[in-house]
Amino acid sequence: MAPPTPLRPDGFRERGSVVTRLEAFVDAAFAFAVTLLVISLDAIPDSIDGLYEALKGAPAFLASFAQLAMFWRAHVTWTRRYGLDDTTTLMLSLLLVFLALVYVYPLKVLFGVFFGWISRGWLPANFAIESVADLREMFVIYAGAFASLGLVIAGFYRHAWRRRAALGLSLREQVSTREEIVAWLYCVFVAALSATIALLLPTPTQRGFMSEIGLGLPGMAYSLLGFTGLLTTWYGNRVRAELVAAGATDPPVGVGPGRGFGTKRRRRGRTPRVSA
Repeated sequence: MAPPTPLRPDGFRERGSVVTRLEAFVDAAFAFAVTLLVISLDAIPDSIDGLYEALKGAPAFLASFAQLAMFWRAHVTWTRRYGLDDTTTLMLSLLLVFLALVYVYPLKVLFGVFFGWISRGWLPANFAIESVADLREMFVIYAGAFASLGLVIAGFYRHAWRRRAALGLSLREQVSTREEIVAWLYCVFVAALSATIALLLPTPTQRGFMSEIGLGLPGMAYSLLGFTGLLTTWYGNRVRAELVAAGATDPPVGVGPGRGFGTKRRRRGRTPRVSA
């Protein structure tokens, strides 16, 4: 009989405790992306005034770092939960890395402009927005990057859902997997909504009724992400009822593959590392 698989705090069994070369590559790529967000790219400050000016970029850096960390954490969580190491996982991981590196620049621009706007220019924007058209294009480009990354994460969970039988997912794990798919697709929807609002921003000749706050509506649309938890809870209850009605049950403890299931790259002779 197989030994019981450790449970994660989120109720998933630990299937991906061994770090593969692919996961290490993804981690390194995200670390490189973070280096592109450094506070000052030009030169090391040579005076107190220059140091203060460089430190003014810290809020934009922190917000950008948090966004990148969100997608990196999503990939780590997926890997720990499912431990898949197949061709689909490889392709999705490489796509995630590519998009994360492309995402760096729209991310830095958006938060730089945002903090420059709310501080009335005291915090440096380091990017010139000279017209409504510029603002529109900035929001659309950012939305495209955010949506594409969210779509890739949703693709990871969709792949795990297709392999649910082979992975031996419990009822709780199946429900959570479906919830994650909906949560990340909701992120894509919010980004698309933001882009749509940006495209509808009026030109300067039509702005009589628009305040400065109105021009920030595409960014404010992302506040709708705060409703993600309510959406996934409602959807999860429906999925659970459907699965129970279909006769879904939890498999015996210890059943299910570990890291690298279904591939020829499974590691042997090493003791799996179990996260705390």
